Amino acid sequence: MRIAAIATSRVPSTTANSIQVVKACHGLVQLGYEVCLYVPGERTTPWPKLASHYGLETPFSITWLRTQKIWRRYDFALKAVENARAWNAWMVYTWTPQAALMAQMRGFPVILEMHDRPTGKMGPWLFRRWLKTPGRKRLMVITQALRDLLERDYASSMNGLNIQVAPNAVDLEHYSHLPEPAAARQQLGLPEGPTAVYSGHFYAGRGIDLLLGLAKAFPQVHFLWVGGRPEDVQEWKARLSELGVGNVTLTGFIEQRRLPLYQAAGDILLMPYERQIAGSSGGNSAEICSPMKMFDYLATGRPILSSDLPVLHEVLNERNAIFCQAEDLDSWEKALQGLLNDPLRRQALGDQARNYARMHTWRNRAEQAIADLLD
Repeated sequence: MRIAAIATSRVPSTTANSIQVVKACHGLVQLGYEVCLYVPGERTTPWPKLASHYGLETPFSITWLRTQKIWRRYDFALKAVENARAWNAWMVYTWTPQAALMAQMRGFPVILEMHDRPTGKMGPWLFRRWLKTPGRKRLMVITQALRDLLERDYASSMNGLNIQVAPNAVDLEHYSHLPEPAAARQQLGLPEGPTAVYSGHFYAGRGIDLLLGLAKAFPQVHFLWVGGRPEDVQEWKARLSELGVGNVTLTGFIEQRRLPLYQAAGDILLMPYERQIAGSSGGNSAEICSPMKMFDYLATGRPILSSDLPVLHEVLNERNAIFCQAEDLDSWEKALQGLLNDPLRRQALGDQARNYARMHTWRNRAEQAIADLLD
């Protein structure tokens, strides 16, 4: 059965939305469906490069479609839906309300996946039009918090709508047989000794200033910052040098296939989100986010220190993580010191985290996404 996936993400890219789109498609492929992903662009990228970049095992088709800026991606949505029809796709799975509406109007069953509220001048209108257009459809959202907001804002249009709450996920196979922290550090040529790892971008709201504060407060701990755009990495390297902070290593972007080893190098994994989080596409996602790093961290089997944001409690709990007050360095210092002093608790938290990750695979998520729509 053929599923056409339509997204406006750049492929390849290091942004979270690009990685999430490709991983979601790969989950469908793992279930045995034939998938073609349509994205904007002019240059194709060979599969081996994509597989390495995103950590993919099973090939699937990606088609790049030219667009013109003047049409603000509406031309892309139309081209993608027409390509899906020419390809004889049975279903359209999309992250964009333009494509969802166009596909629904052409008779496709549609899954619209949303990570935020509709934005821009046309976003709310397009979403309402899609909701009111008859046809087989499902709305997928990444958190219950987002579902609650949408049901509040679009209550009259969402009565009877098929809604699935589907948090992000992880490729568990990449996290099997990971070495212990000391062995991982040795393989990567990192300093020996207690190590705390942060992975992800350095966008506003990710808590990088708090990470700096921790590095200053714990000179005996090595801090590994994995990820970041080249310009952000250079800026932080210069700042750390000026401040004389020598216990931080910045790696820049690490391909998905290699990322687990870097995360495994940590005795403790850090997720210091602030109360306002800027996403790769802009906006504030602190109330509704489902960070992919959270599932990576769980699968790594290491203790997690996380900001105490309500939405994160949809996945994390006191058995698989320790919560700290967001933007409160003192709270983080106490929690980090407590874990450094308690190896048994670190082990217990890590074991619980790994067990919990088994429920959150991309394959399981894909199965949940299409359940009942294929009947």
